[in-house]
Amino acid sequence: MPLETPGFRPDDTGRPPGALPVMCGRCGTDAQLTIRSVSHPPDYPPDIVMVSHTCGRCGRFSEHTAWLADLAGVLARLEQTGDVLILGGHYLHCGQPMEKAGSEHRRLSAPLTTETATEDALDVYLSTRVLRCVCGFQMELPE
Repeated sequence: MPLETPGFRPDDTGRPPGALPVMCGRCGTDAQLTIRSVSHPPDYPPDIVMVSHTCGRCGRFSEHTAWLADLAGVLARLEQTGDVLILGGHYLHCGQPMEKAGSEHRRLSAPLTTETATEDALDVYLSTRVLRCVCGFQMELPE
């Protein structure tokens, strides 16, 4: 069954074996994809990447190997600017690489039991790195 949805390249010409098209498997289009991460799987040729994406139409998440040329077509769209993209261990926001803006120590607490109100709590301390975009958006990641 041929897919003739706008935004989807119907030709499989030149696609390496095992590389799936970058599109929603449920909706059959790549028009509303948000790319979440891109990495290079070990022992694969340089033009094959592991891509994860979410469909804005149906909400389906998918992760699979893809041909870099197919991914480039999706990333070239202007709509791909709103979220954080993880690309090879680097975090991008607004199309710009995020820079390390410092480190923090966070304390997470949880009561040992929910049956009684006691002062005892289980504490976990977590070191995080703060990443900041030129637009002012920032996020913390565990170190």
